[in-house]
Amino acid sequence: MERALELALSVRGTTSPNPNVGAVVVREGRIVGEGATQPPGGPHAEVVALRQAGEQARGSTLYVTLEPCCFTGRTPPCTDAILAAGIAEVHCALIDPDARCRGRGVQQLREAGVRVVVGEGEAAARRALGGYIKHRLTALPLVTAKFAASLDGKIAARSGDSRWISGEATREYTHRQRALTDAILVGGHTVLVDDPQMTARPGGSAEGVRQPLRVVVDSSGRIPQQAKVLHGPGKTVIVTTEQSPRSWRAMMTLEGAEVLVLPSRQGHVDLEELLAVLGERGIVNLLVEGGGRVLGSLFDLELVDHVQAIIAPLIIGGVDAPTAVEGEGVEQMAHATRLINVTVQQIGEDIIVEGDVPGRGPDDWEIVPAVPL
Repeated sequence: MERALELALSVRGTTSPNPNVGAVVVREGRIVGEGATQPPGGPHAEVVALRQAGEQARGSTLYVTLEPCCFTGRTPPCTDAILAAGIAEVHCALIDPDARCRGRGVQQLREAGVRVVVGEGEAAARRALGGYIKHRLTALPLVTAKFAASLDGKIAARSGDSRWISGEATREYTHRQRALTDAILVGGHTVLVDDPQMTARPGGSAEGVRQPLRVVVDSSGRIPQQAKVLHGPGKTVIVTTEQSPRSWRAMMTLEGAEVLVLPSRQGHVDLEELLAVLGERGIVNLLVEGGGRVLGSLFDLELVDHVQAIIAPLIIGGVDAPTAVEGEGVEQMAHATRLINVTVQQIGEDIIVEGDVPGRGPDDWEIVPAVPL
């Protein structure tokens, strides 16, 4: 199963909205076939592994990080392929949360005489498939709040200058992470101040790199037509309200962006409605890169699932210097969001702290089988 999990992680960001799955066929203690889910429309991990194994699959054991699908989507059911290959035993780490499956794949295999073991490597599989699990159970993307801040919690100087808080090594890491997500979201103020490209450019180039959808929340219509986010590789969605001028919306459309008009909440885009729309569009993992107003609103509305904080060894100071998370905040420390499942790593001179919001981590999404197992 460990090898299957490695294969699943190797294709993160390439399979969405399908899950990134790994599969290994073992015969007499030896791997005879292995594979990972291909981009949408391509074969699933089980099929790739079975094809590689060929006739050696008959009577062998299949290890897979997610319950084999039992329904026809873009491709035929994996359960049919497993039965046709003559697999004798299947170990799956996790029940598929997709409503079309949820144990039905396991049931179909068992009824056909295949021994099925569920739960081996479940914790690791949940971590690898966190966004997929949440999306299938709630129809919403997994929201990661990401920011780079100084030791005193500032994301820019009092003038608004924010280049660069994090070091070069961390920025390279960030570009690699961007290529693994489905969409990046920022507020219009961030575009006005920083003019970010919002692209994945590992090694300094976007050529040949999968680009996330770029989402800009601009409630009143302020970003200019020369903004970098409107140009370059990747698609851009500008999310606004009826407060924005029609002429500005038309200009954004002429620049190649999709303009999405959503209801407002207290004068700003309704972020809950926005997440629902992104979920409907198949966005499984959403990376929110700021600024403080957007992040603060998401925390106030309890919409954040995961946090990635890059802490740079800088002291900026200044009462007017912007902070990473604004919004209303909490009145008492007892109500502050204390992360769980925290990890810490150092990249260059920077420290990256990550963790889950309590109640919204990979182990908190309950997958209830649709059939007895």
